[in-house]
Amino acid sequence: MQSKISKTRKVSKAELKFREAFERLKAGKPNIMPKGTPMSQNNVAREAGVDPSALRRARFPELVSDIQAWIEVQKDEAPQVTKRQMMLSRRSRNRELREKIQSLKEQRDKALGLLLDAQTRLVELTLENQRLRAQQPLSDVHYISGSKKT
Repeated sequence: MQSKISKTRKVSKAELKFREAFERLKAGKPNIMPKGTPMSQNNVAREAGVDPSALRRARFPELVSDIQAWIEVQKDEAPQVTKRQMMLSRRSRNRELREKIQSLKEQRDKALGLLLDAQTRLVELTLENQRLRAQQPLSDVHYISGSKKT
């Protein structure tokens, strides 16, 4: 595809980057976006690693037209998702969410245990500090200013 474009006109590096991203998304093998990302002008720009506002019709009219045409063709050819596939997809998503919740609960419990251990250690050290201060002998030193420092 690149050679076909470069024969008719000079292609900028930016447009080449967008076209490569467009081809990766069409092939279902994106580098940046997650697999299964729907085709859109913004997603092509994101896959190219730039801000979506960089891919504008005024700057890249042929490319934007190609993207829009591909989206229209694919809309008509999109396979229908069955109820069973939707149900399986939901089940999978729910399972993943339950596993994530379980993992977060385990992390919370571990963090809470560490916090309780730290609090217990603080109490122990405070009591030890008080005990040691109580054992410290009183000083009979008098200061010149007349106030006693402890």
